[in-house]
Amino acid sequence: MIALGSSTERPASHRSVARASLSVRAVAGRLLGWSLLGAFAVAVLYPVLWMVLSGFKDNQEIFNQPWAPPGELRWENYARAWDLGVVRYFTNSVIVTSASIVATTLISAWAAYGLCRLRLPFGNAVALLVLGGLLLSPTVALIPLFRLLTSIGLFDTHWALIVLYTAFRIPFTIFLIRAYMIELPRSVDEAATIDGATRTQIFWRVILPMSRPILVSAALLQALFAWNEFAFALVFISDEALKTLPVGLVAMQSRLLTDWPVVLAGLTMAALPTILLFLVGQRQFLRGLTEGVGK
Repeated sequence: MIALGSSTERPASHRSVARASLSVRAVAGRLLGWSLLGAFAVAVLYPVLWMVLSGFKDNQEIFNQPWAPPGELRWENYARAWDLGVVRYFTNSVIVTSASIVATTLISAWAAYGLCRLRLPFGNAVALLVLGGLLLSPTVALIPLFRLLTSIGLFDTHWALIVLYTAFRIPFTIFLIRAYMIELPRSVDEAATIDGATRTQIFWRVILPMSRPILVSAALLQALFAWNEFAFALVFISDEALKTLPVGLVAMQSRLLTDWPVVLAGLTMAALPTILLFLVGQRQFLRGLTEGVGK
């Protein structure tokens, strides 16, 4: 009887030990995952925080106490950076970025709708041709683009950057939006057609509202590209009054030479809009990418 009792208790004890080991492994795995995420967050956020705080320091604090917080908040560094041209560069970047976002998103959405919802002749070949634009490197085309923009009178204007930012981002944006629109049910098109809607009305009143997450994702990606683009803005804009933030900050740094707090204050003001834009639209951004490209 004793042997039977001990034999029946052993499996139960083994199961409890196994469950305990599994729970320990699960806890250890979660701790390791959270530790890695925490380390990644620190690696990403600390340089931004350091840049913001260094904008409040003076040169002596930056070189002697680079990792310490500022002794006092010197808001005059930000005011001086703003007066030295950041406001002008900021305005130019807003104009160029906003126009390229609207143009790229609307043109790409209309093209994606036609490629995935309409029965076009050679539609697949056209889609492959458009996606082939992803293979074109912008830096390779600098010389012919310089000649083209000069010949049509767009050189050294905001339109030069708006047209280039739109043209070079349309292939990727079409690919992004098309991947989302393919999965939209065609029954909504049929229902709208029965109600008497035209193709244009279906696009504006049905498809675009349903595609809002991917449109927000495309707009945010375009904003990041246009706001931080440097090569086109450097080559095709020579007028100081038309320079965007990336090129303008480099020019401002060359003028200030060793006044690093003012330079860092300007960099902070340049980075702040994109950070706020992503924080506001992050939910729609992630939803659009996961539901679109993930499909």
